[in-house]
Amino acid sequence: MRADKEQVTRSIKIARGQLDGILRMIEEDRYCVDISNQLLATQALLKRVNQQIIRAHIRGCVREGLHTEEPNPKLEEALQLLEKLI
Repeated sequence: MRADKEQVTRSIKIARGQLDGILRMIEEDRYCVDISNQLLATQALLKRVNQQIIRAHIRGCVREGLHTEEPNPKLEEALQLLEKLI
């Protein structure tokens, strides 16, 4: 992985903590809108981390793979990721 592993790890741990908090909110029968807001915040964090990872992949692996005339599996992987996002 070419993304900043330390930053990605820290963000994923934050998301894990948010999910644990959401589970507690559900167990405590907290207000639905509050739970939904926390879910949205966690999704936004995971989306940012995923964008960071994909950006690093495209700037590193895909860029390197474009320097050849051969079929490029890295480019195909990137295209598949983009299809999933869309």
